[in-house]
Amino acid sequence: MPTDPPIHFRGYIQMETDKSQRQKLVEQLRSRGIENPRVLAAMGSVPREKFVMEENEYEAYADCALPIDCGQTISQPFMVAVMTAAMELSGNEKVLEIGTGSGYQTAVLAELADYVVSIERHRFLSEKAAKRLDKMHYDNVRLLVGDGSMGRPDEAPFDRIMVTAASQECPPALFDQLVEGGIIVIPVGGRYSQTLEAVHKIEGQARREPILECRFVPLIGEQGW
Repeated sequence: MPTDPPIHFRGYIQMETDKSQRQKLVEQLRSRGIENPRVLAAMGSVPREKFVMEENEYEAYADCALPIDCGQTISQPFMVAVMTAAMELSGNEKVLEIGTGSGYQTAVLAELADYVVSIERHRFLSEKAAKRLDKMHYDNVRLLVGDGSMGRPDEAPFDRIMVTAASQECPPALFDQLVEGGIIVIPVGGRYSQTLEAVHKIEGQARREPILECRFVPLIGEQGW
């Protein structure tokens, strides 16, 4: 019996469906130590190919960062999973994300939290992400344009805050907008190498837990670079 010919996609042979690629990604993340079943389910649900540039669609499920507009990147899936797991989301949280980018991490958070506010300094990126997320029916997300290092006082307090850009320290404005017992996940260090940290607010003080070494674009703003 003859078989259907493979589909040629930009010089590559696409032999698998996007769904099966997501499942392979989930298995890869599990093998690298991601154990939270809700995080794995979210990573298996959000179609990463919808958030990358058209010329990079064939690499959508490669475990690497990819370029997007405005000189920014979409983080590698492993880093997205690690940061999301460190947020310890139960489903009832109000989350602030700093750095919307393509909207991929925003979508993962929206799968796991009650409400997500995401701030992006590039209007072009924010508007493109808004269109993607609206088309995918994420109605628990609010996208804003502004200085993410200053947070969003009118929406505070937040149960969790994720910063997808590197800062020399955890911005005080963000820590002030965090509830008692809340968590900020942020890469802290120099411009070219950082340590991803989970910063817990305990009795008004910061308890910092290092997670892993990483490299992010710098957080640009009044309390960033």
